[in-house]
Amino acid sequence: MISGVKSMRRTTQGVPGVRRPSLADLVPRMMPRLVDYWVTVYRRTWRGSVTTFLMPFLYLTAMGVGLGSFVDDNAGPRALDGLTYLAFIAPGLLATTAMQTAIGESTYPVMGAFKWHRVYFSMAATPLRVADIVGAQLAFVAFRILLTCTVFLGVLAAYGAVGSVGGGIAALLVVVLLGVAHAAPMIAITARMKSEAGFALVFRLGLIPMFLFSGAFFPITQLPDVIAWLARLTPIWHGVELSRMFTVGSVDGWAALGHLTYLVVVLVAGWYFAVTGFTRRLAQ
Repeated sequence: MISGVKSMRRTTQGVPGVRRPSLADLVPRMMPRLVDYWVTVYRRTWRGSVTTFLMPFLYLTAMGVGLGSFVDDNAGPRALDGLTYLAFIAPGLLATTAMQTAIGESTYPVMGAFKWHRVYFSMAATPLRVADIVGAQLAFVAFRILLTCTVFLGVLAAYGAVGSVGGGIAALLVVVLLGVAHAAPMIAITARMKSEAGFALVFRLGLIPMFLFSGAFFPITQLPDVIAWLARLTPIWHGVELSRMFTVGSVDGWAALGHLTYLVVVLVAGWYFAVTGFTRRLAQ
């Protein structure tokens, strides 16, 4: 067995002779060595992501402007704390776009690297550590989120839905954090899946409900209490709230700190399970 995979067998628990990963095992050290690989991947695949730049414009035009004018004319400004529907929905769409991009990049591409073209096994045969492989994958996902959401933010600014330059930059950083906080747990789940058939459940029972009940399209206070509390447990709701605070320009310091803390905790937990999941899969 190749030496890179042999070293993997000493980093997790649950496989005979394998220990739980230490803190040092979770820290990436050689991620820059994978930059050339991911640059090459993007050069070959960027054309397939063109539609992600068109969707923000279509979403915002249809829902923020089209539906928004109907809501504003019939509900009035008091319905959304003085915000127009465009101003209310725009940061929500920014956050949900980050979530959808993150999950899309953390499902089939990750499964493919394990099951079909097995590039992760090639990486593991080098001095790269598992944390380096996971870290580079998450960094690429973060890049994709940043690129897509920057374009989206430009569309929001053109529609006058961004209160200030500083608020827009802060919202962009928030949604990148939000996306990575979704990507890390999703990568951990994908690493443990043997078949891509399970992704149907992820999209139908995970992504779609979070998208609809994230608070992006209406305040979750309008939902039944049980569903509203379930919505508050999802990372996307925290991201939507933070994004809205910054784009509108009304930041509640303690609430923002709470939302940020939640997202960081989810990211850290997802990172741990992603590294252990990759280690187990690569040791097989």
